Amino acid sequence: MEQPLITAIFALASLGILSAAGLGIAARYFSVVEDPLLSKIAEALPGANCGACGFPGCVNYAHAILGNKSDINLCAPGGNATVEKIAALLGKEASVKEREVARVRCFGHCSAVVSRSAYTGVQTCKAADLLNGGQKECSYGCLGLGDCVKACPFGAMIMGENGLPSIDEEKCTGCGICALECPKRIITLEKKKNRVILKCSSPENARVVRKACAVGCTACGLCAKSCPHKALSMQNNLPVWDWSMCENCTTCSEVCPRDIIFFDGAPIPKAKKKSES
Repeated sequence: MEQPLITAIFALASLGILSAAGLGIAARYFSVVEDPLLSKIAEALPGANCGACGFPGCVNYAHAILGNKSDINLCAPGGNATVEKIAALLGKEASVKEREVARVRCFGHCSAVVSRSAYTGVQTCKAADLLNGGQKECSYGCLGLGDCVKACPFGAMIMGENGLPSIDEEKCTGCGICALECPKRIITLEKKKNRVILKCSSPENARVVRKACAVGCTACGLCAKSCPHKALSMQNNLPVWDWSMCENCTTCSEVCPRDIIFFDGAPIPKAKKKSES
């Protein structure tokens, strides 16, 4: 009984030694030496792993940069400081970008927009949107269930008491994740220096807009007609800015009868409102 047991133990031990030796040899000859520059690029990135660059994590983005498979200026959270660090490591010229922030193009708050039904299903915007476009009469308005707020990896968004998301532009990195999460596509990335924003996304005519929302754009065109710099034009029943001509003079906000052209996050107060056209 002892001899077979000893033989079995010896055989297993020999097999273990041979396997270990084989793994050691394989590790030696098939190992991949990591470029030390990779770790330096990864360290230059913020480590947020938000995926806004299009890659699943900062290390994967670093691999793409090192392999010349991606531009070095795709990291929104890192901003231009990160671009400059990576450019210095690679000996390239830093192609910096103007800072962008997310902005919500809707002001259809709880007391302004008409509800066509009560929604009691799964409390996400995507789920509500699947049910005939949501519970609100406006097909282009914010559903107010906060998918964007939950998705923001930087804590730059909160849901306001009026049922609309609010963005802290100082915390916002312009990663665009909130915009991707919004089923209504009413969150846009815009240059922070552009201080004017239209808080409506509906291209419908005035009759349809008035029926659905008390603050929606009715395409009256007063903003475009009043702009002293000719920086606005009406397209698809909404004003569009030519930012190369806009001087941030606030005239468009002052004349808007619906108070939905915001300047620095709020409408310009008017001493006397003009009647809506």
